Amino acid sequence: MLLPIVKYGDKVLREKSHAVASVTPALRKLAEDMIETMHSAEGVGLAAQQVGHRESLFVVDVPPECIKDLEVRAFNAPIRMPLVAFNPVILASEGSQRDTEGCLSFPGMSGSVTRPFEVTLSSLDIDGNPQVVNARGLLARAILHEFDHLNGVLYVDHLSAVEKLTMAGKLKKLAKANGGAR
Repeated sequence: MLLPIVKYGDKVLREKSHAVASVTPALRKLAEDMIETMHSAEGVGLAAQQVGHRESLFVVDVPPECIKDLEVRAFNAPIRMPLVAFNPVILASEGSQRDTEGCLSFPGMSGSVTRPFEVTLSSLDIDGNPQVVNARGLLARAILHEFDHLNGVLYVDHLSAVEKLTMAGKLKKLAKANGGAR
């Protein structure tokens, strides 16, 4: 089932998620609906807050063809997509990459964000089993972007002061249209 995507300005985007005690059938269904919603919106990631929930959950699906670096593509190949992460914890990160990011909660907007190049994530999968994922490049970026959502941090928080000033008018208009919370 497609879920409505919350836009910037809705206060839920600034709220922190809460851990789930276990992966129930209802939470599995939420994850499946989030995957369907993400695919329909042509996104590569979606956090629970972006569909109005506060569970500690995100989904990511980065198609291999989106990763141009063949070494990075090979490194990420063992990771099952779509990746479902309940109660995620970042265990380690290293390196640096700067690239353009967008977000389904900020339609038509993007900006340059620096993030670690590699990340190690621990979480529960869609069946409630523990998993540890090591990812690089775009997949690492997507994981970190969605992890930020679970802590009420948005990609615009990582933009330079100049980029924030450039986007200020659009951000104000989007926030006003969606409840006014920034």
